[in-house]
Amino acid sequence: MISTVVWGTGNVGRLAIRAVEAHPELKLAAVIVHDPAKVGRDAGELGGLGHPLGVEATDDIEAVLAGRPQAVVYAASGDVRPDDALADITRAIRSGAVVVSPALYPLYDHRSAPPEFRDPVLAAIAEGGGSLFASGVDPGWGNDVLPLLLSGLGTTVDVIRCQEIFDYSTYDQPDSVRQLVGMGQPMEHEPMMLMPSIPTMVWGGQIRMMARALGVELDEIRETSERRALDTTVTTRTMGAFEAGTQGAIRFEVQGIVEGEPRIVIEHVTRIHAACAPDWPSPPNGGDGAHRVVIEGRPRIEVTIEATDEGENRSAGGNATAVGRLVSAIDWLTEAKPGLYDALDIPLRPAVGKLGRKQS
Repeated sequence: MISTVVWGTGNVGRLAIRAVEAHPELKLAAVIVHDPAKVGRDAGELGGLGHPLGVEATDDIEAVLAGRPQAVVYAASGDVRPDDALADITRAIRSGAVVVSPALYPLYDHRSAPPEFRDPVLAAIAEGGGSLFASGVDPGWGNDVLPLLLSGLGTTVDVIRCQEIFDYSTYDQPDSVRQLVGMGQPMEHEPMMLMPSIPTMVWGGQIRMMARALGVELDEIRETSERRALDTTVTTRTMGAFEAGTQGAIRFEVQGIVEGEPRIVIEHVTRIHAACAPDWPSPPNGGDGAHRVVIEGRPRIEVTIEATDEGENRSAGGNATAVGRLVSAIDWLTEAKPGLYDALDIPLRPAVGKLGRKQS
């Protein structure tokens, strides 16, 4: 059994506890928390399993890493604390652990990552012998392995379009929704997520990764964006009220340009309420969110992914798929040589040993 630590117990971490507990080759060794109120609580409670696992949460990072765990699922956010997240991750790598994480978008395609992100990781790998695989859903499998797999079914391929279409009213992460994305902010406010070069920083690596796999040269990466205001005040279950006249929806594209044309496109349509921007694309089957890949060519191929968890919540479902991809890679990574890996390195993993298996 591979001793595995879950670091962080928020929206991603509680799903990671469940995924590690369910995996037939992993053993939950420790859970690291930052909130003093969570110290001493059982991992089963923090993971929403409804029964104890006999592992108490701790904030003693040094003691956990001194125990030399084989793997760490780093589930703490890196969106608003990238320097701290990088320091945590490199600390775990230096202890010799395989680390998987959805934090730090630039490392999803490490070949194009800025030196300030890539170099500390490589130094930690050389020092401690650990590894890192960073991935998510979007950015992540929704715009790397899934569109590439589908593209191989086509006779001709003209455009690959990856879409995330989501209503964020069920997403319990106000810092990201209000500050990074700008929902509920005045329309004259420019949200960080739409500032020039930021979409490319987050999703450009996915564009480059797909281009590399497809064997095409990119002329450049372009960004487009538009925003809409709320017509009426809306109240969400998890994040309170968003006032009329403030930002209620954004739509942007990150475009990989090949021979002058946008050929690899990542598009996001994000709302805080379904009534905002009703003329923009909506989830094909209704509901509050979906990921969709469209291969324009012959044949035209369209696939929509709708994942739910925690009471039919699609935000939680999306997070759970990201966690599943990461946790399923751990046993492969522990057998591979130390290194910095991306989604094209990690093989697609079937649910070996999981079919029909109940969580203990």
